[in-house]
Amino acid sequence: MEIHSLKPQTGAKRRKRRIGRGISAGQGASGGFGMRGQKSRSGRGTRPGFEGGQNPLYRRLPKLKGFRPPQAKQFTILNVGRLQDWPADQPVTLVNLLVAKWVKQPEGPLKVLGDGELTQALTVEAAAFTASARHKIEAAGGTCIQVEGRPAASEAPVTASTAD
Repeated sequence: MEIHSLKPQTGAKRRKRRIGRGISAGQGASGGFGMRGQKSRSGRGTRPGFEGGQNPLYRRLPKLKGFRPPQAKQFTILNVGRLQDWPADQPVTLVNLLVAKWVKQPEGPLKVLGDGELTQALTVEAAAFTASARHKIEAAGGTCIQVEGRPAASEAPVTASTAD
């Protein structure tokens, strides 16, 4: 028998410590809660978030309305009115817009919005169209082709010689 192999018998239980039941109980008088004060009184100490009367953190922070979705879709947007100056023989794609320097930094796939007027027939390839943009392009005699996401890196851009 060695000291590290000692353990209580099976079924043996230790008595629960009785706080505040006299000096001989081990935690008599104040019961380990100090002499006086809010945290020595009976019952629960303070509610969660209580900061002693100071305006608590949950009241100091601004209350934000709603939330931003963690995987929000980012689009490179282009209005129909800007397409009025695009050459009619070339399709409008994100790659062609980058080559023509109409778009400096793409933030995602192309989305065409319906602000402005369009009189010439164009072929527009984009990931998304608003209803008004689709209506204006098709009313001018053009076509809307919906493509998925970003263009492939191997896709060869059509050279555009347009004046900005």
